[in-house]
Parts: sequence; C-alpha cells; structure tokens
Amino acid sequence: MDLTHLHLLSATEAARLIRDGVISSEQLVEACLAQIRADDDDVQAWTFLDPEYALTQARALDQLRLEGRPIGPLHGVPIAIKDIFDTADMPTEYGSPIHAGRTPSRDATAVALLRGAGAVIMGKAVTTEFAFLSPGKTRNPHNPAHTPGGSSSGSAAAVAANMVPLAIGSQTAGSTIRPASYCGVIGFKPTHGLISRHRVSPLSRTLDHVGLFARTLDDIALLAEQLVAFDENDPDTRPRAGIPFSSISVEEPPLAPMFAFIKTPMWQRADNDTKEGFDEIVEQLGAQVEEVELFPSAQDAWQWHQTIMGAEVAHNFEREWQNHRDLLSEQLRGQIERGLEVRAVDYQRALKLIPLLHDSFVELFEQRYDAILTPAAPSAAPRGLTSTGDPSFCTLWTLCGMPSLTLPLLQSSEALPIGVQLVGPRGGDARLLRTARWLSKKMAEG
Repeated sequence: MDLTHLHLLSATEAARLIRDGVISSEQLVEACLAQIRADDDDVQAWTFLDPEYALTQARALDQLRLEGRPIGPLHGVPIAIKDIFDTADMPTEYGSPIHAGRTPSRDATAVALLRGAGAVIMGKAVTTEFAFLSPGKTRNPHNPAHTPGGSSSGSAAAVAANMVPLAIGSQTAGSTIRPASYCGVIGFKPTHGLISRHRVSPLSRTLDHVGLFARTLDDIALLAEQLVAFDENDPDTRPRAGIPFSSISVEEPPLAPMFAFIKTPMWQRADNDTKEGFDEIVEQLGAQVEEVELFPSAQDAWQWHQTIMGAEVAHNFEREWQNHRDLLSEQLRGQIERGLEVRAVDYQRALKLIPLLHDSFVELFEQRYDAILTPAAPSAAPRGLTSTGDPSFCTLWTLCGMPSLTLPLLQSSEALPIGVQLVGPRGGDARLLRTARWLSKKMAEG
C-alpha cells in the first residue's frame, strides 16, 4: 500500500485499515506529522504538539492490537483537541497568557471518551482567547491572508490541511460552523446537552456546545457515536439510549427530504457569492425546497442570545476580570463589561423565551420539513487576521440548541469555500446527517 498519502485517509478508512492490520497507527501518525511539518509554518494550527509523544501513543495502541486485546472504533486514529478541553498529559491554556503553562490533572470527559475509543490525542489546536473573539495565530489553509474563523480555528484548519482526519471544538455562537465553512470542511454542532462539556472552559452554560470537524459525513457520524453519553458532571446531559449515527446517516430517506429555506434577518449581510450560490441550490432542489419566513417571535433572538451570553460570560470570567484585567483582550473586556450591566429581569426573560422559540420550530418541522437550509456565514472567509468573521447566521440555532451542520458545497469568486448550513430539530441529529448526505449527492449530480 502507498504509505506516502496516509494523511489523506478518512478516519473511517484509517480505523478499518488499522483494525485489519494493513497499516499501523504509527505509520498513520507519522504521515500526519509529516504533513504538519510541511504545512504548519503557514497554517499554524497547533498550540501544543509533541511528535514523539504522539508516536508513543500510536506504538502502544499498535501493541494492543498485536496482542489481540480489544480495540475501539477509533483505534489508532489521530485527533486534534481544541485548547479549551482539559488534557491530563498536555497543557491546556485557553488561548490566554493568564493560563500559560497550565497542565490539568484530569481529562475533559470528551477527551476521556476519545481515549477509550482508541484515538491518538495528537495535540492541542489553537483557540481564540477563551473561545471568544480575539484571534489566535492560525491562518486559513486555502489562503493564509484570510481568517480561518473562530473560535475553533486550529481544529478546523488542521482538518482542512489534512494534518488530522478529526478534531473537536466548541460553539457558543458560531465557533464550529463558521470556521468549518471558511476552511472547507464539515462541521457539526449537535443538540445542546448531547455531548458533555465537563472540564471544558465555559463561556455560557446555556449556549456552549461541543463541536465536531471532519472531511466526510461518515467520519462525523463515527466521531459523534463515541462522544454522545450521559455525564453526571454536566447537568445538561441526560441518560439516553445510544444513537446509531453511522447506520442512520447512510440510510436512504423514505421520501426525498423537504427543506425550509430561511434567510433570517441576517440575509442582508450575505455577499453576492453567497446569495448567488443559494439561488443555484434552490433552483437545483426545485420542489424539494420552499422559502419560509422566520416567524415574528424569533426576530429578537439575536438580542436574547447577547443578553444571555453577556451575563454568563461576566459570571464565568469574574476571577480573570478581578485579578488579570490587563491580560484580557479588548474584545473580552468589553463583553464582560456589557455583561455586568445586564439586568437580572432581562436575563431571566431571555431564558424563558427559548422554550417558546423551540416550540415554534418543532411545529415547523412537524408540518412539512426535514431540515432548514441557510448560509453558514455571510461570505467566504474574509481577508485579514484581526477578526474571525461574522457568526450571525449561526446564532439563532445555537440559542435554540438545535443540531446544525455545514457542508462545503459552494465556492466564492476567489475560489474560497462557502458552507451550506442545515439545521434540524432538537434530538434529530442522526437524521440531520442522513439529510445532509442526501443533499450532498443531489448537488453532486449537478
């Protein structure tokens, strides 16, 4: 087998080849490290990477397989971890000088589950400061003069640059869907509370989600299956039966899916490339898509999101605000200051409005539609590295805790990727992947 291009394997393919003894985990990890050596000076996706330790993990996993020991679904497959997830054997610094050199004693639950599935924890991917707005060093793999998005910038870029087949990140507004769109990979934000956030640096309990990155839908499904689990340390997770993402996502839908094309009030921010691209998608879908106006009760959702996020960010960063204010970015200081001004009555009102908004979307899906179709971002990745872009096309779905996914189906006039976002009902995560697969095939048919 050609060992010079192993870094291009999907996680699903790599896991099968390792399981069957065709390749070793050490060979795969070495191929990924070679790709990192070739490209990371330009992309700068990593904040911590110890090549020898990554190979040590791979060799240990290879030995387990040779001994006939049980192996997991991700056995020997490398994955990047956003640097807000605690890792007991690597620094976790949150993208902030305040926590430089911090090495936790235990793994985040998501990291522990990945280790249990046999994954090689390759290293820590760059995050914006505390997963908020201040950019890190990462650049877009398609053009280093453009932002990779944020806050999961390193995670999206590492997958897009073929440095690893998988990565995890987070989303509080648009921090998974937007960088996946900008970098041209698949990003998946599951239903709120589906994946534990224990020992993940919090921005907002109400809004924080774990996010997944991969280059194929099969890999997204495989990764999601390892991470969805009840965790008593995360009060928003619930005991539930396992979700067979992989089997459901490859099923043929009983009927061709119906899409609700919802522009939202943010449509005015979309550039011409995005608008023209969606015109083409709508034309190709024909009778399978209908334009739907966003109901009036959702028009103020962006303000509700800001109210909730502001108050909870101010609460979560009280210690940093009091003790290290001079080391916080201007963006985060401003957010904390705004959050400190939020009235309790406004915060509680915004929280109570979420279930009402959710009920309206439940009714929308039950009436006719399998998924909402909408842009992942107003445009392709903007030029410049001082901003991570506009999350406004993701905000509503994050507020509602609905699963969302972006597919790299469009391209800008500058040959940069433009993501197409699909949104499903809460709890409909696996079927959303099935619908995304149908749409990908439909668009490939031309």
